[in-house]
Amino acid sequence: MKLPREKLTTVALIFLAAILLAAFLAPLLSHTDPYDNNLGEALQPPGAQHWLGTDGQGRDMVTRLLYGTRLTLLMGIASVLLGGVPGAAIGLFAAYYRRLDGLLMRAMDVLLSFPAILFGLSLAAILSPGVWPVIAALSVATIPLTARIMRGAAAVEMGRDYIEAARAVGMSEARLIWRHLAPNCAPSLLVFATLRLGQVILLSSVLSFIGLGPQPPTAELGAMAAQGGTFLLFAPHIEIAPCATIFAIVLAFNVLGDALRDALDPRMRV
Repeated sequence: MKLPREKLTTVALIFLAAILLAAFLAPLLSHTDPYDNNLGEALQPPGAQHWLGTDGQGRDMVTRLLYGTRLTLLMGIASVLLGGVPGAAIGLFAAYYRRLDGLLMRAMDVLLSFPAILFGLSLAAILSPGVWPVIAALSVATIPLTARIMRGAAAVEMGRDYIEAARAVGMSEARLIWRHLAPNCAPSLLVFATLRLGQVILLSSVLSFIGLGPQPPTAELGAMAAQGGTFLLFAPHIEIAPCATIFAIVLAFNVLGDALRDALDPRMRV
């Protein structure tokens, strides 16, 4: 039976709130060290003592998932913020200062031509694999996307009467941009940022899966999925748990983003 959109959105919101709370309270919720090896309990299936079993080093999978989810979410949020803020500023300036529009947007086109994975490979080669190369690569990849979204929203707002009224009363350009234009473009940016979070989390997991992200034994969902592939045939829970967590988080952000778009865009209302 298909859930109504409102109920599906509520489920996604509750899930995201729960997963965020659990991830950031991981030290309080976990009863074991995520890096404490116990080879005597290696590859145990899910049971009463270890709800999701243990991995190849005997580490509790629930604990590893809590810490791995926290790092994956931090990487995603940091990438969206670090890429979104300059991208939004570029989009605003491109829409307001028409003489800069062509130059700024062509620069964004150049950035768009480089996939995030290519950025990740380049930075990993220069800086060595780790958390910050992944964040840097995804931040750079987010800038042009955010700039385009913000420019489109700001271009629409520039045709509104309040812009002409503000100019007529002599309002400064800085005040007009940051106190009036930017807030009216915020709904479009919020929708994009929510959807982009799901994309970035998936991309960061892919980069970690191929070895460009945090290195073992660091708990991170993509890296955990890569390590679980070794035991897929005889201990599938090690692979399934992080992959299912990534899938659920990305799906929840996509559902929430779609709901925000429907709520904030008058054209989507019935």
